[in-house]
Amino acid sequence: MTIPKVLGRASSINVRKVLWTLDELGLAYEREDWGQGFAPTSDPKFVALNPNALVPVLIDEHGPVWESNAICRYVAADTPLFPADRRQRALVDQWMDWQCTELNTAWRYAFAGLVRKTPGFDDPKQIATSVAAWNTAMGLLSARLVDTGAYVAGDTFTLADIVLGLSVHRWLFSPIEREDWPTLTAYYERLSQRPAFRTWADPRVP
Repeated sequence: MTIPKVLGRASSINVRKVLWTLDELGLAYEREDWGQGFAPTSDPKFVALNPNALVPVLIDEHGPVWESNAICRYVAADTPLFPADRRQRALVDQWMDWQCTELNTAWRYAFAGLVRKTPGFDDPKQIATSVAAWNTAMGLLSARLVDTGAYVAGDTFTLADIVLGLSVHRWLFSPIEREDWPTLTAYYERLSQRPAFRTWADPRVP
């Protein structure tokens, strides 16, 4: 079995999801820098692996896999991070899908304008609307953690906590006005006990 290779820059939150998952499972891998500041993902060699020209891509003996949440599910199959029980797996999937649709949509404009400084994302009203939506979404996550008292899908740490743990990190370290959600702070502190999280949740990189 060949060692899988991850293509993508470590400053990307989606790449860090995959790296945290691999480290959490103790799996060996290699990584190549691709994307902003490194080899361009428009390179035909990269596009041949992912036609969307986005990081991350994981390559193993079976070929490439792209989309960060799909890669996380792929490498965590048949492990406790992605439960075999249908109900528990559905809850993990539910929150992973919520992260990449509802939550990401909420923060996208504000993060692009305030952190990435992307041209065209500088309208103060749209930034404020995005920040408000971001806080609302985080409030929903906080309420979920109040219900479980532990992790997103229940009592046990799963893939849902990897993708949402990094999202909590982004919310805490972005230059925005945040609602006071003590449950999210406590959740972040719980995750910070995990060595792989400490490796990939760098305060310098929201």
